[in-house]
Amino acid sequence: MTDSTGIDPEDTKIITLARSARARNGVPEGAAVRDETGRTYVAGTVALDSLKLSALQTAVAMAVASGAQSLEAAAVVSAADAPSDADRAAVRDLGGPQTPVLLAGPDGTLKSSTPAGA
Repeated sequence: MTDSTGIDPEDTKIITLARSARARNGVPEGAAVRDETGRTYVAGTVALDSLKLSALQTAVAMAVASGAQSLEAAAVVSAADAPSDADRAAVRDLGGPQTPVLLAGPDGTLKSSTPAGA
C-alpha cells in the first residue's frame, strides 16, 4: 500500500496508478505522469522485438502524443533502486529539470523523489 505520509495527494494518486499498471499488465515497471492541466497518463513497460521502452518513457510519450505541453510530476513503480538516466531525461525533456520523479517499490512505498535534472 502507498505510504502517503508527507506525500501530496496528487503524487499518491500517480504512484497508485503506476502500481496498478504494473500489476494489471504483469510488467517489471508501471509509471504515471501528470501534465500541466492535471491529466494523468499511465503505462507499463513495452518489450516488443522492435520496440523497447521503459514504463516512464512510455507514459511520457503518451502525454506528448496527447498534446501535453509540460509535466508536473512523474512516478515509476519498480524494484530498481533509482530511476534510470533515460527515464529522468524523458521527464526532463517535457517537464524540465525540476520536475519530480517519484520512485516507489512494488508495494507502493515511496523510495525517493528526485528532480529530473539531478
